Amino acid sequence: MVTKVDKVQDGRAPLIAQDETRKENNYMVYLSTFVAVCGSFSFGTGIGYSSPSEAGIKKDLDLTIAQYSLFGSITTFGAMIGAITSGPIADFFGRKGAMRVSSVVCIVGWLAIYFAQGPVPLDTGRLATGYGMGVFSYVVPVFIAEIAPKQLRGLLTAANQLLIIGGVSVSFIIGTLLHWRTMALAGVIPCLVLLVGLYLIPESPRWLAKEGKQTEFDFALRELRGEGVDVSEEAAEIKDYIETLERLPKARLFDLFQTRYMRSVIIGVGLMIFQQFGGINGICFYASSIFVSAGVSAEIGKITYAVLQVVVTALNALFIDKAGRKPLLLVSVAGMTVGCLLAASSFYMKANQKSVAAAPALAVTGILLYIAGFSLGMGAVPWVIMSEIFSINIKGTAGGLVTLVN
Repeated sequence: MVTKVDKVQDGRAPLIAQDETRKENNYMVYLSTFVAVCGSFSFGTGIGYSSPSEAGIKKDLDLTIAQYSLFGSITTFGAMIGAITSGPIADFFGRKGAMRVSSVVCIVGWLAIYFAQGPVPLDTGRLATGYGMGVFSYVVPVFIAEIAPKQLRGLLTAANQLLIIGGVSVSFIIGTLLHWRTMALAGVIPCLVLLVGLYLIPESPRWLAKEGKQTEFDFALRELRGEGVDVSEEAAEIKDYIETLERLPKARLFDLFQTRYMRSVIIGVGLMIFQQFGGINGICFYASSIFVSAGVSAEIGKITYAVLQVVVTALNALFIDKAGRKPLLLVSVAGMTVGCLLAASSFYMKANQKSVAAAPALAVTGILLYIAGFSLGMGAVPWVIMSEIFSINIKGTAGGLVTLVN
């Protein structure tokens, strides 16, 4: 029987010691994650833009409710196109290349919104930012998962959702202070930071290995793990993974509906359906209108919404590995359900003139409880589960389908 002491004596450091050494050399991992999640932050600013800018855009451009509704929702069509093309772009240009493409498209979209004098350029810009959001939604978590060491993977992947929520929250807060055109110009900033930051970080080692770029692969892995760290074991593991992947047949869309893959596909797609039909985008896009309709100050409501969302999402990032995926989902859905019932009761009371004085407080409590519940689990956990449940030969195709459904 080989003991831990034996391993030290024959020159092989125990696995725990290796992990401890790696933890001390993750500067480039953190920097790379920071650069990548600028894309997540850009995603969040796109989601959060339409709520605080609603009144200003409708007034300045004389838009009808229908025209503004199109502006608010057309971003999802762009995101669908981005989701479909994100996999091929990330495979052909690399993870960094895909983030560059997405950043440029988002910048063009924000500038189109900034200079818009009517609904057509406004919607075109919104469609472009939606496309960039769709690409970011796939490539950022994939890039982070591929560069992060195992002991940090859950935490750093959760940072993707945290920065999305951060972007939404910042949009809500600065929307109370800035003109809608200035907000659009501010949306360019995270994209520019990302474009500059991409020159400072390495490409995904797994993508480089898949492309057969051995020299670049060795350099990227050593840069990520730090000087003096033995990366031979991890390099061999990545190469074995790539070789196994190459031996497996290429998965097509219809292959996902085979019996052996059906369970994981149903779980991945089902979680995204429940996440979106839970109504998060309706509440997020029109939070201002909801608070005003309930008789509450839009500014106070949006700022409270934003702060609560960031705090609860940060807690999710800290506990997602300790608490487990299913318990967080169950608590999250329970909170969302109670929140919806409270908000619905508030509007029912207001419409029927019953306890009208209590209706605003009930509405705010319901909306905030709903947001807290969503941020605790249903926001981030479906994406984490998606990255874990698919076998390696269908991960790209299945991940694209799940992102498209979302």
